[in-house]
Amino acid sequence: MDTHDFLNKIGIIKSENNLQDSPKRFPDGAQYRFEVPGIQKPGALEGLLEAMDEYEIMVHRVTQTKGIMLLTDQEILDMADLAHDAQMELFLSVGPRAPYDTSASAKTKEGARIGYRLRGYDNLTYAIEDVKRAVDLGVRGIVVYDEGLLWVLSKMREEGELPTNVHFKVSAHCGHGNPASAKLLEMIGANSFNPVRDLQIAMLEALRNSVDISLDIHTENPKSSGGFIRHYEAPEIIRKACPVYLKTGGSVAAYHGYDTTRKEAGERARQVLLVQSMVNRFYPEAVISKKGASEMAIPDNI
Repeated sequence: MDTHDFLNKIGIIKSENNLQDSPKRFPDGAQYRFEVPGIQKPGALEGLLEAMDEYEIMVHRVTQTKGIMLLTDQEILDMADLAHDAQMELFLSVGPRAPYDTSASAKTKEGARIGYRLRGYDNLTYAIEDVKRAVDLGVRGIVVYDEGLLWVLSKMREEGELPTNVHFKVSAHCGHGNPASAKLLEMIGANSFNPVRDLQIAMLEALRNSVDISLDIHTENPKSSGGFIRHYEAPEIIRKACPVYLKTGGSVAAYHGYDTTRKEAGERARQVLLVQSMVNRFYPEAVISKKGASEMAIPDNI
């Protein structure tokens, strides 16, 4: 007997909600993709790719979170080559950010509200140069932590200073979680938006109703950002918030910016397998993107 039917039979009734399934899709018609964060260096990416083959899973995007400026040119080229060959998106994070800066406030409990935003004119220019370097090396996905920087980068893309196929992803570290903020980010150039990690499904539905860009939803987190794991919710997240990237593997890390080892990258892949199994069991008709969809931010060959 279906679990809901059995609970009804014994008098435990689920309250009805009026949430509507999202009719929106990725350009290829799919509802969901997988993103694995915290892949900081080529060795970790190699470990992830090996584990993907072992578990027979698909990952559409990897994100590096420590910062472009902390990678050598050769490391960026190696990661871009690996991602290109795997037909996978590679998103590198803007390096300049308040906690790396000389800001004393950013390192205090109250000042942490600054997040990873930029302080002053020079840091804005440093951030732009960070992005230009990655793009020159073939990277086509950038994680952005500052709304003003997003606006400038979008203007650069519009005017041909950056390639039109560069995608900008707004990080959860910006702290946005309501429909108006989502709409604003879309308007100033975001291709993908990672809201704060702990939004309830009704809140995610409200975001989806306000924007067409993809939502990047954490299925789990390291202890430093809550430690929650919501694998069982993944099917309903897809239903109500698609198109979505299911951001999976975070619970392997000790904290944001954690330097994932090759072995730990394999553990992140295992988490993808667990979430994929939940989707297959409870929402088997959900459509996942195939490898290398045409509009994905796959690195260019240099």
